[in-house]
Amino acid sequence: MKKFIFLAVLAIVTALGASAEKGDIAVGAQFAYASKNSMAGLGLQLQVEPVNRFRIAPEFMYYFKNNGVSAINANVNLHYVIPTSSSFAIYPLLGFTYANYKYDGGIFTDVNEGHCGANVGVGAEYRIQDRLSFFSEERFQIIEDFNQSVTVLGLKYTF
Repeated sequence: MKKFIFLAVLAIVTALGASAEKGDIAVGAQFAYASKNSMAGLGLQLQVEPVNRFRIAPEFMYYFKNNGVSAINANVNLHYVIPTSSSFAIYPLLGFTYANYKYDGGIFTDVNEGHCGANVGVGAEYRIQDRLSFFSEERFQIIEDFNQSVTVLGLKYTF
C-alpha cells in the first residue's frame, strides 16, 4: 500500500511538472528541527504550482541520529500562497507525512517503525533575487504516538 501511494504521488508530480510553465517549479534545500527526539535534519523540497496560488510540495528529510534514534520523513503538502508584497508571501499548509524511525538498541536490536500521518502548519517566503528565495515553515505533524512540531528553514531556486 505504501509503495502504491508513493508511486501515485510521484506520477501526479511528474504530470504536473511536465505541464508547468516558467516560474511554476522550484527546488529547495532545507534544514529542519523535529521536536519529538530533538533531531536536526536536511532535506529537499520540490514545489509545483499547477494553478495560480496553489502549490504541491513533496519533500524528503533525513534526520541525524540523536539519543540512538534517526529518521526519514517524506511529505506531500499543499500550499495556498498569499502574497503580501512583491517579495514576501505567507501560506498555510496541509498535507500527508510518512515517518520512519530507526532505534539503535545495540548490535542485534535495531528497530524500524513507520507511521503515516498529517501535516498542518504555516510558511513564509522572502524573495532575495529574481529566482532565489528564503523560506521558513512551522508545522505540526499528527502521527499516532509520534506527534511533533517541525521547524524548517530553506533556500529555493525557481525555474
